[in-house]
Amino acid sequence: MTNPMKERYSAAAVPALQEQFKYANVMALPRIEKICINVGLGEYVQNSKSLELANADLTSIVGQKPQVTRAKKSIANFRLREGMPNGLKVTLRGARMWDFLQKLIGLALPRIRDFRGVSDKAFDGRGNYTLGLKEQMIFPELSYDKIDKVRGMDVTIVTTAQTDEEARALLSALGMPFKKGKADG
Repeated sequence: MTNPMKERYSAAAVPALQEQFKYANVMALPRIEKICINVGLGEYVQNSKSLELANADLTSIVGQKPQVTRAKKSIANFRLREGMPNGLKVTLRGARMWDFLQKLIGLALPRIRDFRGVSDKAFDGRGNYTLGLKEQMIFPELSYDKIDKVRGMDVTIVTTAQTDEEARALLSALGMPFKKGKADG
């Protein structure tokens, strides 16, 4: 059983991108390579249980156990010691990547209050797109009653596109809701 988002890539995005950018070979088309999700845990210094709770939240959202990132240097102003946990990260590939992308575009983004689309200026110049989410409550797996604190996350969609224009066309063909018009705020 294939993912509907992967089928959409094969059925709709591939012909549209081939026509738009005049690719002769299908293998030269841009595709999504991986999705990286990062959650910062600045509150770990005051509440050591926040690591376990954030880990459980992220695991239920992505369906994969996150890796704990640790501080490389001690910073006295932040009461941070070298080696202390300060975040979580997950890299999704294959079926989990397509499932998460479908959930993000189809379920999570429309649940954001006053949502008018994501910025089309968040490309890095090499065809990768980074999206910052302010709260994890937009994902349907999480219950509002079981959340201890609202945490944000960064979602980076890494593509094989050579330019931002190709990556924007790829994500648009997959249904990413970019803002309309040039008056982005």
